[in-house]
Amino acid sequence: MSERTVTYPYIPNSVPSVKQEMLEEIGAESVEELFEEVPERLRVQGSLDLPPPLLSEAALKRHVEGILAQNEGGSAYLNFLGAGCYQHHVPAVCDEINQRGEFLTAYAGEPYDDHGRFQALFEYCSMMGELLNMDVVNVPTYDGFQAVATSLRMACRLTGRREVLVAKTVGSDLLSKIKDYCKPDIRVDLLGYDPRTGQLDLDALKAAISENTAAVCFQNPSYLGFVEVHGREISEIAHDHGAVCVVGADPMSLGVLTPPADYGADIVCGDIQPLGMHMQFGGGQAGYIATRDEEAYVMEYPSRMFGIAPTSVPGEYGFGDVAYERTSFAIREEGKEWVGTAAALWGITAGVYLALMGPQGMVEVGEGLMSRSRYAMLELDKIPSVKTPVFESPHFREFIVDFSDTGKTVAEINDALLSRRIFGGKDLTSEYPDLGESALFCVSEVQTREDIDQLTTALKEIVD
Repeated sequence: MSERTVTYPYIPNSVPSVKQEMLEEIGAESVEELFEEVPERLRVQGSLDLPPPLLSEAALKRHVEGILAQNEGGSAYLNFLGAGCYQHHVPAVCDEINQRGEFLTAYAGEPYDDHGRFQALFEYCSMMGELLNMDVVNVPTYDGFQAVATSLRMACRLTGRREVLVAKTVGSDLLSKIKDYCKPDIRVDLLGYDPRTGQLDLDALKAAISENTAAVCFQNPSYLGFVEVHGREISEIAHDHGAVCVVGADPMSLGVLTPPADYGADIVCGDIQPLGMHMQFGGGQAGYIATRDEEAYVMEYPSRMFGIAPTSVPGEYGFGDVAYERTSFAIREEGKEWVGTAAALWGITAGVYLALMGPQGMVEVGEGLMSRSRYAMLELDKIPSVKTPVFESPHFREFIVDFSDTGKTVAEINDALLSRRIFGGKDLTSEYPDLGESALFCVSEVQTREDIDQLTTALKEIVD
């Protein structure tokens, strides 16, 4: 029986006669001829082992919905996971605005009709600048990891140096991205922490820093949940050696915590996912970078920035790119770093969230997060053989729970919680083996006191 020729309705130009017409137009004998430059050893021989195609929209929709139905998310389970992607409340207006066609379909490049996209991004950058107490904020990068790694490369270009010092309390995923971005010409060294408080070891910093150090980098709040209280001392040590101080900051914390710029940070960066973005399968992340309004810093940004300027009409203002010539859009391979399409839509979303919350709203949500996490720590610490918090430092919304004395592993405890429809904390045993059987728990404003009590009761039953 001959193999049936399939025309895929979702793949442009898949009709055989159209394919043949296109090949004739460019003078090629076959599609394979277009890939001659790719070594044969790197090409897949034969057909891919794929299931039969679903050619109708109804069949495809049913198939995809069946796959998605296997997933259970934070709306169906109590969720105490964080570690970089958080289940915060997303106001309905955030989804309403970012799904508008003039924003959703014009996410990058130069649309023929702007529909206010430039102004929306300018307003986002302005509100982020106010929150961070910084002058300049970029259009979002892909995620906070890229923002931190790019900030370190910026510091190296600013100083002409090729070494960076990074706090050991950053997560392994972020550290992996930093190392990827710094390859092959920038050396990354880690700085230890006080085992009692989690705070950066200042003596280790003083011993490691030198005239070759381009930047000192730490997060506040840290990946492990505690607040770094020595920000001023760290920035002073960095500046005394001519290095740049780079701080990864959670914007959700800045209604209650001091902005890093106020204790000496030169570059502040991080992820804006908590500002109106849902948890998604690897999406919903976007990074920000902020600095002072100094030409040396501005010209090292690889990403786009929007400003406001008067037009030819008196009293009228327009919005557009600032120093566009420094980006890879303008100078292509000569750019300091490739920009790509970035995540501008999430910047608009975060701008909507910040405008809705206002300064007082950010204070209230920050205070609520700290009070909820404090209540959770106090209640969980009452469970025999369970210890929390592990570090004797103030915490924001995340904290470590140590199960080492329970005789159970974090994996066993999380499996037991899962059977009770609860997502437990992130298992830290592989990232931080020195912390024993520990997990990183997160509490947000969507969790109520009753939810925390339910977690406490479940852990009591599991430990007993």
